[in-house]
Amino acid sequence: MSKVYILGGAQTDFERNWTKEGKGMAALLKEVMADGLRRVGLSFDDVKELNKNNRVACFVGNFIAEKYTEQGHLGAFLTEVDPAFYGVPSARYEAACASSSVAIDAAQTKIKSGDYDVAIIVGWELMKTVDSAAGGDFLGRAAYYDREGKGIDLPFPKLFGKLADETLKKYPELDEKRYMDALAKISVINYGNAKRNPLAQTRKWFMSYDQASMRGTDTNPFVGGKLAVSDCSQVTDGAAVIVLWSEKFISEHSIAGKPIIKGYGHRVAPMLFEKKMADNERSEYILPWTRQAVLDAYRRSGLTVNDIDVFETHDCFTSSEYAAISAFGLTEPGKEYEAVESGMIAFDGKNPINLSGGLIGCGHPVGASGARMLLDLYKQVTVTAGGYQVKNARNGMMLNIGGSATTNYVYIVGVE
Repeated sequence: MSKVYILGGAQTDFERNWTKEGKGMAALLKEVMADGLRRVGLSFDDVKELNKNNRVACFVGNFIAEKYTEQGHLGAFLTEVDPAFYGVPSARYEAACASSSVAIDAAQTKIKSGDYDVAIIVGWELMKTVDSAAGGDFLGRAAYYDREGKGIDLPFPKLFGKLADETLKKYPELDEKRYMDALAKISVINYGNAKRNPLAQTRKWFMSYDQASMRGTDTNPFVGGKLAVSDCSQVTDGAAVIVLWSEKFISEHSIAGKPIIKGYGHRVAPMLFEKKMADNERSEYILPWTRQAVLDAYRRSGLTVNDIDVFETHDCFTSSEYAAISAFGLTEPGKEYEAVESGMIAFDGKNPINLSGGLIGCGHPVGASGARMLLDLYKQVTVTAGGYQVKNARNGMMLNIGGSATTNYVYIVGVE
């Protein structure tokens, strides 16, 4: 199969509240699409020319705009962004928080097959259109809504609070205080990384270890089981664009130095959380299908964990990032705290995680997160991440999950 190159892209400022600005989805998409194309050296006129020969297509990642903005048919909605998209093949892809990772997968598949030479992926979500109670209910549809979301206040904090409980249950040698302290440190690392990222939602926020570890207080109340506000990702408005090119198109334009998608993994776990926990009894991993998606990406890329320099992971809650540490292969399952306590995953560590700030620090506009993660890996391996750039990053891995680790997507991005 031919190679798939990443030309770059753009991300909106995740601090913004588009509703307060009096702007909606059309404004969001117009802004991020114009910025994304400009950053990769394309114009709307270029899109028109490419479409004359059916060489370009668009892939939209979004979870639940039907609720947040009362709008569906989102692939076709790009025709409202610019007339250049008239006639361009475009469709919407959905897999809860992994929606734009599905869009990336569809895009890379079309390029590998030779159907298109340019793929434009846009992931987006506007979440500040409703109050927190309504938003929490909408997000409950990423779980089995009738059984895990309907009529439940903030269902996902509760589900990932259960993941914390199940982690302690699965690894009885793991001391609860050690585990909870590790979760607090994960939160502090992500908030700290976000301060280096000029597009992160929490770049002006304060978080210390004392604050993160003092759960159940007025300033850090519990939201789900053992988890508190400091353990949660953000409610975020935002979008991210990624542009992929075929090997043929790269050659035609004599472009060098762009990274490729070296490997990917995609696995789906049982929908119900309780079934996931029953299913993991056969495995040493708390989330075995997440681990399998990682292994699939390593196999397809021909790389191992020792070849990966940076990681972006789905820290919708600190308990999900904790589970990802062993899924990546950084520690044995049950000993993830070693990577946290040693500083391995910190900004200046051997295997930094979420240099962007992650979902906790950078923000989590649900349908945009996969595209944003891929963009941040692109920035690291092309040395364009600015204040949050690390040295000698040649390969990066991302894990994007939908639901309670139901849909699992992993990508490896690196220079040739």
